[in-house]
Amino acid sequence: MKLKEIITAAALTVRTVPQRLDVEVTGGYASDLLSCVLAKAQTGNLWVTLQAHPNIVAVASLLELAGVVIAEGREPEPQTLEKANEQGVVIMTTKHATFTTVCKLAELGVPGVD
Repeated sequence: MKLKEIITAAALTVRTVPQRLDVEVTGGYASDLLSCVLAKAQTGNLWVTLQAHPNIVAVASLLELAGVVIAEGREPEPQTLEKANEQGVVIMTTKHATFTTVCKLAELGVPGVD
């Protein structure tokens, strides 16, 4: 499923690089620990987190993730948005809790990472 389809269906707000929404999402992963994301998330995954600092961009870029969803109405730091735009990382936000967001992604057919 394409990222732009997920954004529409899950009512996510795109905050950076809207020109990169044609990417194929291969799965999803949710964690707030960067070390867990580095160990478990896979290329093309959509990452759901509460983190909003610039380090999420480094992790997403390194793993070549499809994008990062910042949950629970949290706002990304200005430096995070700047870095994401520079590195081509799609950052999205949602007012919904992490669990609700993950449930919606699963309902849309996005498989989780074991």
